[in-house]
Amino acid sequence: MPPPASPQLGTPRAPITAAPGTLVGQGPDMVPALAAAALRIECGREGFARARAFTRRTLSGWSLDHCGDDAAVVVTELAANAATHAVPFATEGPTDVWLGLALDGDHLVLTVSDPCGSRPVPTHPAGPGLAEHGRGLGIVEALAEEWGWTPRPPQGKTVWARLPTSPPH
Repeated sequence: MPPPASPQLGTPRAPITAAPGTLVGQGPDMVPALAAAALRIECGREGFARARAFTRRTLSGWSLDHCGDDAAVVVTELAANAATHAVPFATEGPTDVWLGLALDGDHLVLTVSDPCGSRPVPTHPAGPGLAEHGRGLGIVEALAEEWGWTPRPPQGKTVWARLPTSPPH
């Protein structure tokens, strides 16, 4: 899995998961799998629920259940942003949104790739703190150690967030 500075997920047809250290491949080409997983997200409530469940199942398989709540919130916010602000404005071509999970040392890297190349723009809604919209990237920023985005030529971008994997004390 590439580092967060250039997260690029392929476009597999079905969810892909591999537990760390699992042997993949055939015959002499068998190698330990990286801890990585990907899922195509359907834009909508059912797709977001499936992405949260996939995230929790994958983290449980990696013995990272303690990261599940924060990861599920981050995945939901990034996927909702992609569905709301990217997919409707994508140029011609595929409008797939992809979720990626990867272990990078002591961090979990969550990525959401979408077909629109425009920069994600954090907003700071005016007025009461109970605004219904416009808080997604602020929530991501509060939960993640860092987050950012990387263009995906020829079109699209990947928004990523890094969460620590160390259990709370």
